[in-house]
Amino acid sequence: MKRLAIILFVFTAYALEGHAQTIAENAIGLRLGDSDGFGTEISYQRALGDNNRLEVDFGWRNSKNFDAFRLTGLYQWVWNLDGGFNWYVGAGGGLAQVDFDDNFDRFDDDSETYLYAAGDIGIEYNFDFPLLLSLDFRPEIGFGDYNDDVDFDIALGIRYQF
Repeated sequence: MKRLAIILFVFTAYALEGHAQTIAENAIGLRLGDSDGFGTEISYQRALGDNNRLEVDFGWRNSKNFDAFRLTGLYQWVWNLDGGFNWYVGAGGGLAQVDFDDNFDRFDDDSETYLYAAGDIGIEYNFDFPLLLSLDFRPEIGFGDYNDDVDFDIALGIRYQF
């Protein structure tokens, strides 16, 4: 019985290791999209292990009523689906600065700085050459006068891996 337990343990460990996923050490590119208007983020990912990474995004958002600059940091876990397809989840937060355009009085603009918490779930494809495409959904909860509710951010990521 003891021998059978050891064999099962070794077989299970080998099977789990066979599905282990290694991700690119570094990836940099753009994350395009938003829920309030078209926005762009410069995105950097740094591997912290075989299946987890840190993502830092600096972006700007614009609409007819405001312009915003944002800095987001996320810790992500990555799992392989099949071949180059991966899915990932993450959690983190960020800091934003929003400048509002008052349409009634051009000289009376308001601005606000606020914090937000963010989650992240997405799917990505890792090509054989150093290109990574991703599509993710990032719900955010703001903590400020302007943004004190939930925002749903959807974006396409295009990154170069090195």
